[in-house]
Amino acid sequence: MKIAVIGGGPAGIMAAAAASSQGANTMIIEQNPYLGKKMGITGKGRCNITNACDIRDFIANIPVNGKFMHSAFYAFSNEDMINLLTRYGVETKIERGNRVFPVTDKAKTVIDALKAYAKDCGVRAVQDKVLSVKRTDDGFLLNLEKRGKLSCDKVIIATGGASYTATGSTGDGYRFASDLGHTIVTPTPSLVPLTTKGDIAKKLMGLSLKNIEITIKDAQNRKCYTDFGEMLFTHFGVSGPVILSASSHFRDFGKNKYTLSIDLKPALDVESLDKRILRDFSKELNRDFINSLDELLPKKLIPVIIELSGIPERKKVRDITKTERQKLVELLKCFTLEITGTRPINEAIITSGGVSVKEINPKTMESKIVPGLYFAGEIIDVDAYTGGFNLQIAYSTGHLSGESAGKEW
Repeated sequence: MKIAVIGGGPAGIMAAAAASSQGANTMIIEQNPYLGKKMGITGKGRCNITNACDIRDFIANIPVNGKFMHSAFYAFSNEDMINLLTRYGVETKIERGNRVFPVTDKAKTVIDALKAYAKDCGVRAVQDKVLSVKRTDDGFLLNLEKRGKLSCDKVIIATGGASYTATGSTGDGYRFASDLGHTIVTPTPSLVPLTTKGDIAKKLMGLSLKNIEITIKDAQNRKCYTDFGEMLFTHFGVSGPVILSASSHFRDFGKNKYTLSIDLKPALDVESLDKRILRDFSKELNRDFINSLDELLPKKLIPVIIELSGIPERKKVRDITKTERQKLVELLKCFTLEITGTRPINEAIITSGGVSVKEINPKTMESKIVPGLYFAGEIIDVDAYTGGFNLQIAYSTGHLSGESAGKEW
């Protein structure tokens, strides 16, 4: 019995290893020269392996089809993944937000362990590109760029999404699935930076803010999303952890009007912040306004805040009125930008959309339409916030699909 796994990322490696462990003759077909190429850039090259939260919190961090993941997470959990890596010599550590990283801070450490695991399970990996997948009377026929025709009994598609095309995520898996009769939920960028209107973000380019709170509201001023953490201003808009997570919460940026409000001082309410500013001002009474905010704000942010406040930069602090001060407080508690859309899908960390979960058995990852066809990882219409959740989705769906395919041979 032959099983072909298309794609050598974390989902594909886990699928192949699980299938081979059941006794199946399993091959990974990967178009890149080596396995795990995209995984090598996750977590800024450090690899945010998974998250240390419980399964209930995992589901809560998956805004798109989270319930679909119940069986997969219980079949192979975050603890299972950490234990697997430990067996292969990878020490891990837990950082802010329960993010799990290798102690080495190198993604290569994790990739090498997964490759060793797959090799020990008897998995064979070949470098080639799959051009098409067809159903036959007794299995599947794959057309490969180098090797030509390849027959197999079962196929696991783990090709990833359509983000970071340079790593091989070219969206071919969507075509394979569609050709075999599956519905593809239109792929859109997720965990992606947001573009904003005007030049404020460009003026603040490179500025990183920590311990801020963001709120996104729609055109009717309804609160749609809120988060606390870090963000970054860029030449096109905003990025950073809280922004990336916010982007995965919406599929219609650019179609609907949204505003981003940043609370620069979330630890202080309006009254407390006003008192803080009064204390600062009391030490700077004879200085110009522009020279009085160094203890309150990052240097790069000061000119922008002054411009938006409407208070003349050379006005003496002692002459600033209560009304002006209150406007400053409001600005610091609600620094607002209009969102115009997202960066292109090629700049997204993951892709939202993919093979409809309605057509996949969540207990096996097998197609409900084509017997013997399985899916794993980002190609499935499931995506999560940042923090190691998406990689765990890859491991869990990969393991379940491979185990299911291998058991039934």
